[in-house]
Amino acid sequence: MSNPDVVIIGAGHNGLTCACYLAEAGLKVLVLERLPVVGGAAVTEEFHPGFRNSVASYTVSLLNPKVIRDLKLADHGLVIKPRPASNFLPHLDGEGLLIHNSLEQTQAEFARLNAADAAALPAYYEMLEDVAQVLRELVLKTPPTPGGPLRQWLDVLGLSRRFGKLSPQRQRDLMGLFSKSAAEVLDQWFVDTRIKAAFAFDAVVGNFAAPSTPGSAYVLLHHVFGEVDGRSGAWGHAVGGMGAITQAMAARARELGVTIRTEAAVGSVMSSPGRCGGVVLAGGEEIRARAVAANVNPRLLYQRLISPEHLDADFLRSISGYRCGSGTFRMNVALSELPDFRCRPGSELQLHHQAGIVMGPTMEYLERAYLDARTDGWSREPVVEMLIPSTVDDTLAPPGQHVASLFCQHFAPELPSPRSWQEERLAAADHIIDTVNRWAPNFKASVLGRQVLSPADLEERFGLIGGDIFHGALGLDQLYSARPLLGHGAYRGPLAGLYHCGSGAHPGGGVTGAPGHNAAREIVRDLR
Repeated sequence: MSNPDVVIIGAGHNGLTCACYLAEAGLKVLVLERLPVVGGAAVTEEFHPGFRNSVASYTVSLLNPKVIRDLKLADHGLVIKPRPASNFLPHLDGEGLLIHNSLEQTQAEFARLNAADAAALPAYYEMLEDVAQVLRELVLKTPPTPGGPLRQWLDVLGLSRRFGKLSPQRQRDLMGLFSKSAAEVLDQWFVDTRIKAAFAFDAVVGNFAAPSTPGSAYVLLHHVFGEVDGRSGAWGHAVGGMGAITQAMAARARELGVTIRTEAAVGSVMSSPGRCGGVVLAGGEEIRARAVAANVNPRLLYQRLISPEHLDADFLRSISGYRCGSGTFRMNVALSELPDFRCRPGSELQLHHQAGIVMGPTMEYLERAYLDARTDGWSREPVVEMLIPSTVDDTLAPPGQHVASLFCQHFAPELPSPRSWQEERLAAADHIIDTVNRWAPNFKASVLGRQVLSPADLEERFGLIGGDIFHGALGLDQLYSARPLLGHGAYRGPLAGLYHCGSGAHPGGGVTGAPGHNAAREIVRDLR
């Protein structure tokens, strides 16, 4: 494309979302992708002969319903199936704990462990939903910036009124979820350490922290504001894997006239003091544009793609302190049969096989996993979430066989010197399989093949600095107007014509499409 209005760096889901909205507004858009295929971390590929799976991101809930509708993703082949059950936490003794989609069934599960906790569950769910609804109202809004235009502050006024309509107790609940540890919040509701662990798991997913870490409660909240088929907090599977989402987005983008170039790595952003004018590809090709939207981690953008002499010294100091690193290790495995759990025997298909299977049975276990990683680099007893999407999508594996996603915490972004992930990635992968085998003794023997992604692999392949799946930690200092930095939370970078459209902007990580949606609105407003 010659003379595009906007160049987008990165064809991940937010970059494609942004491109679609810009093209609908009549702008000429060019999307540049370093890899041979679009999708960023939301891609599907064959990792073992006959076995396909989502490579990095692996489940659906946070994808915004407005984005799904506006981009006509269903018309372009996207089908999302809800999980038949929410989560299953196997135990080494007893039956384990199955979180159903039904409140009454989940209460019955809780009652086996603690009657008071079962009685508290409806009120806890109601509290989470009330607070999550406030968050849903925020995700498609542009955060205000100090000294910013009046229109931004009108949204804040609306938010203030919305907050004021909450009961005093709900206001306290909201403030607690934004500032406290998950352990502190859950201690107010539940007694049994196994029941608390079922919820605290969401607080450590992609978060290099323990349930007792201040601020971890927000990460729990961040994982429950989504929906599937209108059911709040539900999770689902994209038929064909997560690549089905980004392939549908790419199809819609091309339909709207967007040009997408793969194997087109951006080497630098063309910049001068105060201004951005386009990009230079790694091969030397210059592409000038009225605006550049970056769908990459903010530290990658400002520390690798923009010459430091064109950025303010205070800004450079602040961006160097932007916290990344989620302690995540990601694996895909091809299986000859389903896991046969000690607590719920049988390798024939059962309901718990269709849930998110979380090997993190107690609060104490979750705490130790983090402390181990802080001390030794990775956990002696890691937290492992296993999803078996082939139980609801038979396109992913041969008949009678299965694929499983293993999403594992905690594995430090950088190992203590002189160790490296290049040397230890396979040993860590073996350790993860041994860990699952403790709960399901047939698991290790059933593994036919595997795909291993350490934190370093996630950074090298997808640009996830420190393996950070969120493009930056979801701490109070890196949310809303302060994401990525205070003064640049309205999707505009420090150079005129430079925008943030990825998960390093509000509302943060997950496959939401919201940063791309919001950034496009601000770009259109500025260019007009």
